[in-house]
Amino acid sequence: MAAKLAQLRAQAARAAEFASKHGGAYYKEVMEKNKQYVVQPPTVEKCQELSKQLFYTRLASLPGRYEAFWKELDSVKQVWKNRKDLKVEDLGIATLFGVELYAWFCVGEIVGRGFTLTGYKV
Repeated sequence: MAAKLAQLRAQAARAAEFASKHGGAYYKEVMEKNKQYVVQPPTVEKCQELSKQLFYTRLASLPGRYEAFWKELDSVKQVWKNRKDLKVEDLGIATLFGVELYAWFCVGEIVGRGFTLTGYKV
């Protein structure tokens, strides 16, 4: 345990040293590439205004998303009504999608437990 801690400290020190040497240049490069996205003057008031604009813009998009959701649900209902006309390829794609979704949930659970299968850390 002590060896792992010392190794972690050494890695953290190397990362901090690298960031202190190259961080400023990286920051300048990123800001130069993305200067068209910076609002002038960059003040706290402007940031608060942009934050409110983002919030209310997203809020305004909810009715459109709601309509899109119900259209998608209607198309799924239509496919379910005509399920006897489905091809094997369509069923295979749907099955793969379901398996992938289930796998992501399982992986999420494992990650949530700290990458352990039983929930107990050794």
